[in-house]
Amino acid sequence: MNNILELLEHTAAARPEKTAVIDENGADRFDTLLEHSRRCGTALAAHFSPTAPIPVLLDKSREALYAFFGAAYAGCFYVPLSPALPQPRLTQILSVLQAPCIVTDREHAALAAQLPGAGTILLVEELLQTQPDDALLARIRRSAIDCDPLYCNFTSGSTGTPKGVVVSHRSVLDFIPPFTELFQIGPDDIIGNQAPLDFDVSVKDIYSALYTGATLVLLPRRLFSQPSALMDALCTHRITTLIWAVSALCLVSSFHGLDYRTPETVNKVLFSGEVMPPKHLKNWMEHLPHADFVNLYGPTEITCNCTYHRIESDRDYAAGIPLGTAFPNERVFLLDEAGQEINTPDQAGEICVSGAALALGYYNNPEQTARVFTQHPGHSRYLQPIYRTGDLGRWSAEGELYFLGRKDFQIKHMGHRIELEEIERAVQKIDGVSRCCCVYDAQKERLHGFYTGTADKTAVRSALSQKLPVFMLPRTLEPLDSLPLTENGKTDRKRLLAMARKEIV
Repeated sequence: MNNILELLEHTAAARPEKTAVIDENGADRFDTLLEHSRRCGTALAAHFSPTAPIPVLLDKSREALYAFFGAAYAGCFYVPLSPALPQPRLTQILSVLQAPCIVTDREHAALAAQLPGAGTILLVEELLQTQPDDALLARIRRSAIDCDPLYCNFTSGSTGTPKGVVVSHRSVLDFIPPFTELFQIGPDDIIGNQAPLDFDVSVKDIYSALYTGATLVLLPRRLFSQPSALMDALCTHRITTLIWAVSALCLVSSFHGLDYRTPETVNKVLFSGEVMPPKHLKNWMEHLPHADFVNLYGPTEITCNCTYHRIESDRDYAAGIPLGTAFPNERVFLLDEAGQEINTPDQAGEICVSGAALALGYYNNPEQTARVFTQHPGHSRYLQPIYRTGDLGRWSAEGELYFLGRKDFQIKHMGHRIELEEIERAVQKIDGVSRCCCVYDAQKERLHGFYTGTADKTAVRSALSQKLPVFMLPRTLEPLDSLPLTENGKTDRKRLLAMARKEIV
């Protein structure tokens, strides 16, 4: 296979009547999904040249998938844009893309019209009226190659400009087959999608379903602030597979969603995005004792994930949950500050990755691409590109990789090097604390902690003083009802830092 559309075409031929995708407005069979995608592809080919970006401004829906696969049929790549994003953010992304058109629907046409740089507005309802042009689509396919881009997901940029990570067909085709085989995802599975479609966790949901013939259920975003309704939805749809962000799992356990109703059909829980707090993992495992739990790790730039660790029910994870071992055909290694590979246990280094999973770089951003997609410093005889994740890790004596935190979160405070995650882990072990996040105000040289749970902050500070040296104690510890999240479902550290600076004079 050299094109992701072969997954859709193969499954539609083998299981045409099987339910492919369900959203809150209805369901499509695989043959219907294929037909609608080809219609969109034919229409889009009239507006875009091959390998061009196609911005798709749609809510999580079947229509969004038509546009995604339609972009691929047109020989282009799709760029998911959430209508919930602030307009300045959408405008920034469009300024990077410089695309001639934007795909949306009637509901969001007014929003699209307000965005500078949106270009011509193409309504998905009208694209679907186009009859598929078999000859045109075949001609486009013949000229395509596997390293053509498939999608582009935008992440936050340190300079304030969003970075668009471009991922090829080959990278997804390299990742999905072993992913589904390792975790035994098959045609009888029903995948409950949590992630927004502009977040790469959704790539695993979408293409695992296409490859195996599993059914994909697009769970509405609003359910992830309503744990009881969310549990009802999982039970109603008889979901078997959750490939979720840690924050989504923690929301359910924090608000006792599993006590309200346990989705007994769930037999696979794969989580990623942040460090899973042991208390929350324990809660899920107690309610779903027969399910498999897997810790996944990997940034967007390496196509979803590069390592995994199966949770062992009888193992003590007091030292943390390992990132585990590399996926097939991916090489994961540590580099020290001199660019030398680290093989000694317990020595910290930057986590780096090489293999077909690497993204094509950042769209229209060669400087940032060159900064992190580099030649392996230990090899000069041939081209060996690697991605430098910016994450710190260590090998255990057993050969498992452990996460030590972001290089960005390693701070120098009062003359000491401190990992913010170490403070967070210590706070989360305190009775009555559910989750914690620490931020550092470098301007004022102050540490600030925020946590959720029932514990009194005086009691938390007292307990923490027994665990950590004085220089690691946060200047403030503030309880919150919940930690703020980014659009991608990760803890919003920038917002917490802004809160700390506003509250502390």
